[in-house]
Amino acid sequence: MSLSATTAPPSPAPPPPDTAPRRRGSLLNRLDIKYSPYLYIAPFFLIFGVFQLYPMTRTFWMSLHDWDMIGEHTFIGFDNYTALISDEYFWNALVNTFGIFALSTIPQLLLALFLANLLNRTMLRAKTFFRMAIFVPNVVSVAAVAIVFGMLFQRDFGLFNWLLSTVGVDPIDWRNQTWSSWTAIATMVNWRWTGYNTLILLAGMQAIPKDLYEAAAIDGASQWRQFWRITLPMLRPTFLFVVILSTIGGMQLFTEPLLFANGSVIGGNQREFQTLAMYMFEKGIYNLSTAGYGAAVAWAIFMIIILVSLVNFLLVRRSAK
Repeated sequence: MSLSATTAPPSPAPPPPDTAPRRRGSLLNRLDIKYSPYLYIAPFFLIFGVFQLYPMTRTFWMSLHDWDMIGEHTFIGFDNYTALISDEYFWNALVNTFGIFALSTIPQLLLALFLANLLNRTMLRAKTFFRMAIFVPNVVSVAAVAIVFGMLFQRDFGLFNWLLSTVGVDPIDWRNQTWSSWTAIATMVNWRWTGYNTLILLAGMQAIPKDLYEAAAIDGASQWRQFWRITLPMLRPTFLFVVILSTIGGMQLFTEPLLFANGSVIGGNQREFQTLAMYMFEKGIYNLSTAGYGAAVAWAIFMIIILVSLVNFLLVRRSAK
C-alpha cells in the first residue's frame, strides 16, 4: 500500500472567529468608563440648575430692573445697587444681622466645641442618650421654639424678667430695644443650633486616631494639653466647615426674628432687629412694586456671605498655623 493511499486528507481550516461582538463589547466598556461618571452626577446638576442656578440668574436679572411684579419691567442697570449705599434701612438691617450673628455664632461654636469634647470622653456614661438628647432642639419646629421663647421674653409675665426681678432688675421690654432683642433672638438661635454643630464636631473628633491620645497620655500630657495640641489641629477642617455653615445661616437669619416680631417684617417698632433677609422679604415680596430692589438686596446678601465666609476661612487657617 502506498503512502498516499494511507495518508488522510488535510482537514479544512477553521473559520476565523467573529470579532464583531468582541469589538462591540470593548466599545461599550470604553463608553461606560468614560461617560458613566457624568451620568451618575447628572441628576445633581440638573436639580442644581433648576432650583439654584436659574433662580440666581433670574434674581440677578431682576435686580437690574425697576421690576413691578404686576406692572412694567424697566431696565435701569446697577441703579438698585447704588441705591443700597444710601439706604439707611439697608445699613440698619446689616448692623442688626451682624449683631445677632456675633451674639449667636461665637458663643454657639464655643459651647458646641466644649460639648463635643465632653461627649467624646470614653469615661462618660450613657453617651448615646446624651448625643440623642442634645439634637432634640434642632428637631423641634422653629415656630414652636419662637412661641415658647416669645413667652419667656415677655415684658410683663415672662420668665426671664421674673428672674431679673428677683435680683432687683427692672423689667426689660425685649422687643423694643436693640440690644435686648438681639440677645433674645441670639438665645433662641443658640438653643436650637448648638446641638447640631456639636454632633458635627463630635463626628470630626471621633475620626481622630486614638493612638495619638494614647501616645500623648504615655508622655504625660494632660487632658487640656491633648485637646490643645491634638484635637484642635486635627479638627480644623471640620471646624472650618461648621464656621462656614454658621456664617451662611447667620447671614440668612429670617424665621426666628420674624416670629419673634409676631410676623412683622419690620422687626420691631423702629426696626430694632430687622435682618437683611427680613428687609429683602419686605422689598421683594411684601411690596410687589419694588421686587427689583429686593432682588438687589438678595444679591447683596449673597456677596456678603461670600466675603464673611472668606474672612472666616482665612482667620481659621491663620489661627491653625
